[in-house]
Amino acid sequence: MAATRARVSSFSRNVSTVTSQNPGLKHGPNGTMFISSGIPDLDKILGGGFSLGSLVMVMEDPEAPHHMLLLRNFMSQGLVQKQPLLYASASRDPKSFLGTLPSLVSPKGDKSSDLGQEKDLRIAWQYKKYFGEPQLNLNTNNVYYIAGGHHDYCNDFDLRKPLDRHFFSGINVDCVSIKDSPNLTSLQDRCAGFLAKFSRNEGSISSAGRIAIQSFCSPQCKYSNEEWHMLSFIRSLKGLARSSNAVIVVTFPPSLLSPSCSKRLQHMADTLLSVKAIPDEDQELAKLLTGYQDMIGLLNVHKVARFNTQVPVILDATTFSIKLQRRRFLVLECLNQAPVDGSSGSSYGTSGGCSGSTKAGSLDF
Repeated sequence: MAATRARVSSFSRNVSTVTSQNPGLKHGPNGTMFISSGIPDLDKILGGGFSLGSLVMVMEDPEAPHHMLLLRNFMSQGLVQKQPLLYASASRDPKSFLGTLPSLVSPKGDKSSDLGQEKDLRIAWQYKKYFGEPQLNLNTNNVYYIAGGHHDYCNDFDLRKPLDRHFFSGINVDCVSIKDSPNLTSLQDRCAGFLAKFSRNEGSISSAGRIAIQSFCSPQCKYSNEEWHMLSFIRSLKGLARSSNAVIVVTFPPSLLSPSCSKRLQHMADTLLSVKAIPDEDQELAKLLTGYQDMIGLLNVHKVARFNTQVPVILDATTFSIKLQRRRFLVLECLNQAPVDGSSGSSYGTSGGCSGSTKAGSLDF
């Protein structure tokens, strides 16, 4: 009896009364619940995924639509797990965007097995004895899975194939166009009605909702010049999310807003991310980073949601490279500095050596 009792202290909440049988939900620290972002690497970075009741804001890059990669995976993950979705955008036909969502990876094309084969090629043969057969492991997200197998909390998606239509042909998908809306009142009403279906209580959580709003401050919207109206909407939306079992992801272009409005939006976000494109031929960056030719952009983590605790989140890194593994799978990796070429005359210790020697490739002490 004592073994099954949840630990209770002044810094943790008793979660014994909150249960979930949905594979799309996962218990986190201090009584929080997570849903997956749709990107396994991003879930690891954030400590488990997006917290239920949180507002996630993604700052867009005006030069490249990399924010669409995050939004598509977030939406596909919810549809695969049969979590209701509300999608809003400035396009006239937002439902057509569902046809661009990535497809669930089939067991034959499992990314984990492909990456495992590539890892085996990089391991020297004398170290093979230290790697046993696939067994039950526990990753940093507290998700149990069979190594190389399938796990339900977060799936892999193939960006080259569209998601099967049966995933979004039901009644669990609601699409809203905000292109011709003179204000945000109608969108706020739709979001309030959607979130009311997932109000929090002390019982079990059967499902979670997802709201995705693309290019919130797009100039195609008539309200794009009413910054205080947009700030009021986001503040109200955040309050609605707090009392619901849902996650809201909003992308917005900060370059189209005034600096004060952009800062206020960033401050109101529980989790704040930004994406940035990298030039195709940046010689300086190519020399500085390894694997530069495989990068399509950079992801910056500015803020991570933290509920029911005053302990801040300290990440090992805040900037990650966005890569397309085999041009199919979206992966995030830490930035690695390229080794310095001693023949170039800029090797370690030559420019700032203690002896002041300028001889290339030598180390002076």
